[in-house]
Amino acid sequence: MTGPTRDELVELALELLAHLEADELSLAEVVDRIETVTTDPTLTRDILDTAEMRGIIDREGGRIRHNRGGTFVRFESQVVQKEGEFDCRRCGASITTGHFVQFESGELGPFGSSCIRKVLGRE
Repeated sequence: MTGPTRDELVELALELLAHLEADELSLAEVVDRIETVTTDPTLTRDILDTAEMRGIIDREGGRIRHNRGGTFVRFESQVVQKEGEFDCRRCGASITTGHFVQFESGELGPFGSSCIRKVLGRE
């Protein structure tokens, strides 16, 4: 079984960025979210460049402004909980209930209950 392609990872990260709830974040906060998709620094730069080219974000210094083109993730319909043995993609903690975000470009997760809120900008 093969993992997602580079293009699929880019699209998944772009969809995540398009659904962020914060109007403005630091570069470090945005990279923290992208790292839930990939930790490859070259791919992270490509994702940021593509997000800017597509008008999803504007970069100014160390700040990233989100352009409101997307919609927020709807927890009731786009976040699915699954029971099992998982490691959170954000913090690495062992969890038994994984929260997965269902995007058009694919599924992102698992996350613990507090990390899913942080990734989506609700905390």
